[in-house]
Amino acid sequence: MTSTAATSAEAGRGDASPPDGPAAREGRSARWLAAVDRYRARLFAAVVRHRADLLVALFFVLLAGWLTHGLWPDPGRRVLALNPADQALYEWFLAVDARALLGDFGLLTEKLNAPDGVNLMTNTTVIALGIAFAPVTLLFGAPVTFALLAAANLAGTAIAWHLLFTRVLRARRLAAALGAGLAGFGPGMVSQTNSHLHMTAQWLVPVIVWLVVRLLRAADPATPGPDGRPAGLDRRRLLTSSLGLAVAVSTQIFVGEEVVFLAAVTLIVMTLTYAVADRPLVRRALPGFAGGLLVAAGLSLVAVGYPLWFQFAGPQGVADGMFSPYYFSADLASWWTFSPLSVAGDAEAARLTTGPAEYNTFLGWPLLLVTVAGTGWLLTAGRTPDRPGRRPLVLACLVAALLMGALSLGPDLVVDGDRTAVPGPYALLLGLPVVDGALPMRFALAVLPLAGTILTLAVDRALRGGGPARRIVPAAVVVALLPVLPTPLPTADRPPLPEFVAGGHWRECVPPGGVLVPVPLPTPKEPWPMRWAAAADAEFALPEGFFIGPYGRGGTAAMGTFKRPTSALLADVAKNGVPPLVDDAQRERAARDADFWGASCVAVTDDAPHAGSLRDTLEQLYGPGTRIADAWTWRP
Repeated sequence: MTSTAATSAEAGRGDASPPDGPAAREGRSARWLAAVDRYRARLFAAVVRHRADLLVALFFVLLAGWLTHGLWPDPGRRVLALNPADQALYEWFLAVDARALLGDFGLLTEKLNAPDGVNLMTNTTVIALGIAFAPVTLLFGAPVTFALLAAANLAGTAIAWHLLFTRVLRARRLAAALGAGLAGFGPGMVSQTNSHLHMTAQWLVPVIVWLVVRLLRAADPATPGPDGRPAGLDRRRLLTSSLGLAVAVSTQIFVGEEVVFLAAVTLIVMTLTYAVADRPLVRRALPGFAGGLLVAAGLSLVAVGYPLWFQFAGPQGVADGMFSPYYFSADLASWWTFSPLSVAGDAEAARLTTGPAEYNTFLGWPLLLVTVAGTGWLLTAGRTPDRPGRRPLVLACLVAALLMGALSLGPDLVVDGDRTAVPGPYALLLGLPVVDGALPMRFALAVLPLAGTILTLAVDRALRGGGPARRIVPAAVVVALLPVLPTPLPTADRPPLPEFVAGGHWRECVPPGGVLVPVPLPTPKEPWPMRWAAAADAEFALPEGFFIGPYGRGGTAAMGTFKRPTSALLADVAKNGVPPLVDDAQRERAARDADFWGASCVAVTDDAPHAGSLRDTLEQLYGPGTRIADAWTWRP
């Protein structure tokens, strides 16, 4: 009996499939397929649930791509025609930032202005973006990253505002899309896209606003909970909101400090106005809200304290601004004028500002009129059960917009090109630390999301209500926005890189980490050799160049550095085409300059201006040159 049972057990074990047998593999495959099906079902359900938001996001992405389509399909051969010098600068920034992925990065870089280097915090180097997109830069080149960011900043900012308006304000999607479209694609944003990546990367600003609102709601004991009753002080949300706010602000500082400054000023004004308009809320929420802000500020200071110190007091740092607030002031007449980059714009309007990258105030009279009318309509509206407390928000947006718009006018009021003796509010801020580093006309950029918020609230109220306003208000907003619809950014062909650079032949005369002296040397007005370094992933350093450093009177901020005698001589030859008769004293100065730069190689390519005259001059200075690809080179 026992023997029979044992035999049966052995037979049973023999019939069972081993752990990795066909049956086990078939079971795992079935479970995997079932998991994939569940994931696909959840993904499909999420797409269906958020299809309206996804369609709005897709529209913004397509619009951003259309506006920047002139850079495609070959960003390496195309350039933004209205501001090519700044594009060269930002492509160099992106190339230097990308080296962080290779372990070759510091806040003081010697890749430019050799040997002194450049303080990256003092310059608008979009460090966070450069590091995040480092794989793209290293694989495809800085021009591709620049083109991607030019479009992504516009679309990302609009999408972020749309999500804020729909999730926090609970606005209808049509209302949110119109307001977010203005915030992300308004005249100032499109204008700044002409190579000012640090100003258009505003997609974290709505996140910062959301975290401030979340912090306020967590600090208000009267905030309704899931059951509709007051939830009381929510310490967990207070803490997470403070942590998130610290992370968002710290990250934005490494994207664009000026945007943080403008957002902070705007939020402070809005908070104070809201506090005056809703005093019971202040009494309830002030202790927790203030405590949360202090925690966020403290954590942010831990994260960015040293980089900020390095910016103002570190090597090659500057503590002052270098741009005149009198020059970079908005013309009052520009507010009701259409941007030259909008469908209703005229090139003649460009005289009202400093350049094509600063059409910050060109909202046009229809949009101003509708925004003012919408503000008045919202301020006279009563409280409704589903949307209480919007009046304080509208009032806060109005006060902040008026103040930021007034500050954009600068120290003296300018009207239609004529400077008056009437002082502007900005005159009260002259000389203040940090503030004097901001351009007055850029305060107007904060008006775009403020106006977008007001338009969102107005359209949302109309859509939720009845009567003629349901059609009139959305139609009026659309009509007001039509004239400021942006047109594609003008682009042009850029000169091809010399084969000496594109083919990597520079490595024949410059060791890794060495200094290449391009002739003529890069300057703030003509930074074109910086494209050589960007194309080479910043593997070599350049003397002089386009940057902000302490080369003004008494160590104040200046654009670029002093020219050495040799670079000044070569710049004159490149301009006039007349080679000088070089004497021994000039040869000695040329040797000293090459030694100062730590020059590994001096190179003049065939496409340089007056290349023949430059070659003759260099041969007089350094002797016979060596031909490498399409360049003549010298090892001084």
